Amino acid sequence: MIPVMSAQRATPTTSPTNTMAPAAINETPRVDITALKAAAASDAPVVDLRKYAHFDNTPGIGTEFRAPGDYRDKSGKPAVSFRDMLDDPASLRALGKLVSERGVVFFRNTEISTEEQLKLVHALGVLGGKPDTSGLHVNPCTPPGQKEGDEVARISNSYVFGPQFKRDQSSILLRRVGKMGWHSDVTYEPVPADYACLTIRTVPETGGDTLWASAYEAYDRLSPPMRKFLEGLTALHKGLGFIQIAQKFGIPEFRENRGSPENVGQALEAVHPVIRTHPLTGWKGLFVNREFTQRIVELTPHESDELLQFLFDHVADNQDIQVRFKWEPNSVAIWDNRCTFHTATFDLDNVVREGTRGLSLGEKPFLDPNSVSRREALEKQGVKF
Repeated sequence: MIPVMSAQRATPTTSPTNTMAPAAINETPRVDITALKAAAASDAPVVDLRKYAHFDNTPGIGTEFRAPGDYRDKSGKPAVSFRDMLDDPASLRALGKLVSERGVVFFRNTEISTEEQLKLVHALGVLGGKPDTSGLHVNPCTPPGQKEGDEVARISNSYVFGPQFKRDQSSILLRRVGKMGWHSDVTYEPVPADYACLTIRTVPETGGDTLWASAYEAYDRLSPPMRKFLEGLTALHKGLGFIQIAQKFGIPEFRENRGSPENVGQALEAVHPVIRTHPLTGWKGLFVNREFTQRIVELTPHESDELLQFLFDHVADNQDIQVRFKWEPNSVAIWDNRCTFHTATFDLDNVVREGTRGLSLGEKPFLDPNSVSRREALEKQGVKF
């Protein structure tokens, strides 16, 4: 598996009167930093994952690797072994690069444990050059000492990150309006997420799809004057949903630190640029989302509300920048939160859909005024649109 050094988890501590008070957070899995950094060196061998059987889900976002024996593949290329990839830092480096370019990458018929999910996303982040202080994210409402580990997010259509936080989607009239769910993970943190890995472990017979949208394509779909205007703005992001959970269920304090020494405090808020440069690709992307972005700092409240509503709808309404994935048993999705948005589909009534997610933290978002858009970069490489 991913090169790992032995590590002991810190024992969570709890307050005698408050089972949800800040507690020691499990230690980030100790990947072999030396091996990973050697694989990330400029003179290291380069693996071309496109030599394996795959297809791009849409022109702008999503790549799926064919499972061994997939009768639909006519390319004659060999099927990639996801298990072998986890053993090879050079392949992991190539995977991280592909995820950052395509936004999200899918695998079928491959099992992954929760521990492997955590090691995978952390390794991808290390290979991508994330700061040494960035580990794995811990949700502010995660109960200390949960059996899967503090850093594992439990994803379910019946609760929010834990069975004690019930959500009611049992009636079609109570379902969340689809466009309201679009988000990038934990943008309310000063140091938000880079790579994420999700697998659905209780798969419904049908329904419960996940959708992703490209922040690169969202930026490219804006007019040049609008892009220039947005590049001078910043936005306040806030974890209001978790604050509401804390109020509803009597959680007096959120977990700290949440994977980075900068991700502390009880306000769950941060200010980020509206347009962000991806540190690996150098491409610009839109970096606001309906779930967490509250206001544009430099504008009046009315101006901010109107502009954010347009940008939120811009992501939700344009199907040409989206990809939809139907889960099957042993499916794995890996995405880059710095260049994508995503949302679940709530269409299951009382049918259970549950899975686990690992989430790596990256760097503080920034805008490089000399960076370019995805399409500008690819056109310089001779790609025709």
